[in-house]
Amino acid sequence: MTESVTSRQNPLVKQIRQLHSPKGRREQQQFLLEGTHLVEVASSVNYPLEIVCATAKWHSVHSQLWQRLGAQAQRMVEVSEVVLEAIATTVNPDGVVAVAPRGTMTPPPIPTSGMVLALETIQNPGNLGTIIRTAAAAGACGLWVSADSTDLDHPKVLRASAGEWFRLPMGVCEDLTTQVQQCRSQGVQVIATAANAQITHWEIDYRQPTVILLGNEGAGLSAQLGAIAHQQVRIPLSPGVESLNVSIAAAVILYEALRQVTG
Repeated sequence: MTESVTSRQNPLVKQIRQLHSPKGRREQQQFLLEGTHLVEVASSVNYPLEIVCATAKWHSVHSQLWQRLGAQAQRMVEVSEVVLEAIATTVNPDGVVAVAPRGTMTPPPIPTSGMVLALETIQNPGNLGTIIRTAAAAGACGLWVSADSTDLDHPKVLRASAGEWFRLPMGVCEDLTTQVQQCRSQGVQVIATAANAQITHWEIDYRQPTVILLGNEGAGLSAQLGAIAHQQVRIPLSPGVESLNVSIAAAVILYEALRQVTG
């Protein structure tokens, strides 16, 4: 059964708006999916949905998707344009917002093949979402983030991932240093990025289980984590250029690894 909410004073609006903040997501153990593409991908992988809010115009255009979501979600709500703007984090929402339960965010296992990205203190949600999207595209088998990084289910992370968030195994490491040390002790190759490294990223053999360490946008990788690596590598830059955006650095290394693996 579809409900109708037309007033911004409705308790549902306050409940969903709380999910804009990390505190609200932690307390409610829920997060937001905004926009047709994300909701469609969530439906295609049968990700559980608790509430779907859409305007009359949206569900008339997307009637088949609306029906699929109705069979999947616990609560379906038709909202006015005013309500949609109030519950969305985007300036121009496209007509649909869904509420989903938070997963456990347990880190995927130490790799026995392929590549895992280990991200330390990534603060920009756009960067994190772009890294997730790129890692999925390049065939990475997982992604770990340190506990002091931006939320994996931040609305901007979801949007920047372009739906690949649902396809890449990933989780939060409460102690990323210990996790990486365990990788090394189990024979997994650990590679760190460093601006002053002696060797370039393409001199590494990625045709073995590998963890790639990438650090904070401003401070880079901590010395403690970088010291665990078997090798530190640099991505060559033109004179006068100090660094690459962390999501671009991830893409450069991931696609060099993919090139080696696929020949």
